[in-house]
Amino acid sequence: MHVSRLSLVDFRSYADVAVAPGPGFVILTGDNGAGKTNMLEAVSLLAPGRGLRRAALAEMARQGGSGGFAVAARIAPAGVDLGTGTAAAAPERRQVRVGGAAASANSLSEWLSVLWLTPAMDRLFLEGAGGRRRFLDRLVLALHPGHAGHASRYEAAMRARNKLLAGERPDAAWLAALEARMAEHGAALAEARAATVAALAERLADAPDGPFARASIALDPGFDADLAPALLAARARDAAAGRALLGPHRADLAVVHAAKRQPAALCSTGEQKALLIGLVLAHAALVADRTGRAPLLLLDEIAAHLDPARRAALFERLAGTGGQVWMTGTERAPFEGVGDASWIDVSPGRADAS
Repeated sequence: MHVSRLSLVDFRSYADVAVAPGPGFVILTGDNGAGKTNMLEAVSLLAPGRGLRRAALAEMARQGGSGGFAVAARIAPAGVDLGTGTAAAAPERRQVRVGGAAASANSLSEWLSVLWLTPAMDRLFLEGAGGRRRFLDRLVLALHPGHAGHASRYEAAMRARNKLLAGERPDAAWLAALEARMAEHGAALAEARAATVAALAERLADAPDGPFARASIALDPGFDADLAPALLAARARDAAAGRALLGPHRADLAVVHAAKRQPAALCSTGEQKALLIGLVLAHAALVADRTGRAPLLLLDEIAAHLDPARRAALFERLAGTGGQVWMTGTERAPFEGVGDASWIDVSPGRADAS
């Protein structure tokens, strides 16, 4: 599956623009601030979640525009139309349409698997577990489309439990019901994460040595017992903390540089970038093998800090995924080795095929 047409209305820097990329490489070039990442962000909204910037919906509406925005895409070869956006009257309420009919955001995962790397993710191994957990869940979603639904139901039950615990005399029966719901959906989250990490770890272990550092990975699930009784026992502690202190919302992805046997957090910036690239490439191959559908990759400024040999190796590996790959850069030169590609010149408010 790939995006064969993308239309943006009042999204970020674009008043009204459309592009018609081909199925392989899509190269966006333009000056800094021209709107390249804005277009990648629009594509990232064709999957469940908050997009590659994790921005509030109201921030995505163009300043001076209608107050809402629209992102629409034709997905080939299925010929289905996906759309998402907001109305001016409800700028924080996301609307989704599939084939012209109203749908849930989670249903988007039935059509596209989208994964991205951005410069902001260069610190993924140095910061808190939240970013790594979101990265992992994006990997999981490509193999387990129901993962987003379990995550939203788990989080809704957890928020309700936190609110109830903050009261003076919380209802024990209602707490038990919420904890049972958290345990049900939490078990599904943990199972899908564990299966994905195990499959990806096997893929990484079998991969040949190459120009990108190979990772070994492991999952810290965030809890190590049956969740419902553990939550029951932790009520007083969680009430004092104002949040649940155990559960799959505390999970973390541990990444180690396999050759050096060194945690990713202790590796150099270049090694960390190489580990991330290696993870994404291995995952893309895994998804293609398991589902017959390569994920769509969004790679922001991916070639900027790679030497020519590593760039060539990256392009070769990306071409081998069989999926659509969107990449951005300030000039064409670093991408001359990609071969056939859809080239799009981006300038403020415009995106023109070249």
